[in-house]
Amino acid sequence: MEIASELYTGALDEFITARNARAGATAARDPALAAQIRELRKPSVAAWVVNIFASERREQLAEALELAEQLREAQDDLDASALSRLGRDRRALTVRLAAAAAELAEARGERVTTATREAVQQTLSAAFFDADAAAAVSSGRLVRALEPRGAFSDAMESIVGGGAPGAPARQEKPVDELDARRRRREAERLLRDAQQAHDRSAARAAAASRELREITRTAEALSSRAASLEKELAAVRREQELTRDAVELSEKEQQEASEQLAAADDVLNRAESAVGLLD
Repeated sequence: MEIASELYTGALDEFITARNARAGATAARDPALAAQIRELRKPSVAAWVVNIFASERREQLAEALELAEQLREAQDDLDASALSRLGRDRRALTVRLAAAAAELAEARGERVTTATREAVQQTLSAAFFDADAAAAVSSGRLVRALEPRGAFSDAMESIVGGGAPGAPARQEKPVDELDARRRRREAERLLRDAQQAHDRSAARAAAASRELREITRTAEALSSRAASLEKELAAVRREQELTRDAVELSEKEQQEASEQLAAADDVLNRAESAVGLLD
């Protein structure tokens, strides 16, 4: 509603008077519209400050909200350190925008207290985290300040005057810039995947190298042991051959000794018999 936009960015202390005057001027030609105008509620000071900023710094606000949307989409891919840095950047941006909004309000003669400035910051912070809150802030028809990370989709009638707002206008970017940004994000994702794959491969290669060194040392030790045993076996075999020859020689000598003993026994027996005959 164009009338609502004008009223919510007009002089705050004249809101009721201006609203009733517009309703009265409209009543004759459009009673339904006049009734809608009379139902518009006066905004809080913080909401009015945000409305002034949304009206007079529309392009700056749109850029900030678009950046916030892109950061919401990208934050799932960020690590803890990057998320912490992102949080600090968001808070700093919120403070800067709230200060700019306060300056605009004070230039119109409105006193902006510390509490009001904090409420403005919270409202802008809510817009950074929620698309419905961003639409409400961009409408320039806020009725009340917003709580950070609240639920807004079912409460638009109490948040925005003059009907639910549309989505915030997006800043048009050259197609090649958008494409370059998408390609860069994809390239960064591929780089992360490649780095992780490389790290896994490097770890496997290092483990395989360690295992190969261990197996090689074991194989060399076994080869050395086998060579030593082969030498020992050859010596044993040579000693076995010598022992076998000695056994054969000893058996032959034993046979000869047995034969000689038998012959000696025979001679002894004949000699004893001869001596016995002489007796």
